[in-house]
Amino acid sequence: MTTELMKIIAQENLETHIEKELEEETKKDLIHPLQVWITSASVPACYNLIPILTSGEVFGMHTEISLNLFDNKQAEENLHVIVAETRDLVAPLLRSISICTRVEDAFLQAHVIIILDENTDQEVYTLEDYIRSRLPLCRLYGYLIEKNAHDSVRVIVGGKTFVNLKTVLLMRYAPNVAHNIIAVALGVEGQARAALARKLRTTSSCIKNVIVWGNISGNNYIDLRKAKVYRYESAIWGPPNYSRPVLSLIFDSDWVNRQYVETLKKLTATGKQFGAILSAHSIATTLKYWYHGSPPGEIVSLGVLSEGQFGIPEGIVFSMPVKFENGTWVVLTDLKDTEISEQIMTRMTSDLIQEKLVALGDLISFQPYQSETDIAKSDEKTSLPTTYNNQENQRVSDVDLLDLIPQPISEKPYSQEAINDSEDKSVEEQQIN
Repeated sequence: MTTELMKIIAQENLETHIEKELEEETKKDLIHPLQVWITSASVPACYNLIPILTSGEVFGMHTEISLNLFDNKQAEENLHVIVAETRDLVAPLLRSISICTRVEDAFLQAHVIIILDENTDQEVYTLEDYIRSRLPLCRLYGYLIEKNAHDSVRVIVGGKTFVNLKTVLLMRYAPNVAHNIIAVALGVEGQARAALARKLRTTSSCIKNVIVWGNISGNNYIDLRKAKVYRYESAIWGPPNYSRPVLSLIFDSDWVNRQYVETLKKLTATGKQFGAILSAHSIATTLKYWYHGSPPGEIVSLGVLSEGQFGIPEGIVFSMPVKFENGTWVVLTDLKDTEISEQIMTRMTSDLIQEKLVALGDLISFQPYQSETDIAKSDEKTSLPTTYNNQENQRVSDVDLLDLIPQPISEKPYSQEAINDSEDKSVEEQQIN
């Protein structure tokens, strides 16, 4: 037998082996579908998320899933409506869909847990009360994740209210899976890219590498220094992979430093632009990257636990640039020209540190960070940014589950504006060199 013939036979044997392996994987999926749990499943974001999850776009076209909708007893009727509509989709990859309102059964054998913003129906009196109310729920979820979920469970925290705080608390109370808990920042990144696209008269999908630093649902910094635009119609034209720096195409520095910043502040303040569709899409896209990798060469913003990268204090969840590969993510610490000034860093980290301390009971009063400029303008009547006032019909119920949240005892209700002020200072000015 010649060497060439042996090579051909070896190649055929390898192909046969690979086919058998794929068949075995398919059989395993049929026997054990991916268990996906969604919390606060009666909220609109879940309604928009389900069709994406069942399409095969997120987990793969050969992976069957079982959806488990978790919420309190009061939401059961709405959950049954969602289940009925989901079954009407006749999605080939959906093995089953079920409802769970019993706390002790939550996250059983979960492979994926999606944490959505809670439905709330109790009065909030102070910002500190609201922050502290996150702890009982996250402690409960952490305990249930450790007790019931699969060892390799992946937990993804989405929404627009105290996202970083909820993520770091879940890590604290589910320490064995803390490395697999992340916070979604693509919604904020999407808003920033869309605003740039309107200015450049292109589509937001053509803009890449916008970085969201800091508090996803609060005081963050939108960094355009690495941002690029592809397929841009101008005198200079190139192949599909040809790109140009965004800042080189925007000659109006006043727009970048002022109008762009104010636009993003207003979007955050109203909350109208960060609705259920955007929330669902950003969660699904982040999950897709987690399972299949992010596009080569692209920077993705993600909320992860700081280990001191970029000079960020350790122990807080902070949005920073990453890439997804091989079923995990890697922080892009080798990026050049991404230094952040001490003032901006302090502005971003101060609120995150205080939120954590207030939630844990180590700090009584929350004092939103104010720069000298903020203090000078404090007497002016301005429209202040927030990611909380979009919850105007929400109060704080999430945990009817076990009545874990104590009733507030403040004599005078805290104003909504005050809560809004502390939640978000939004975007720092971009510097054009």
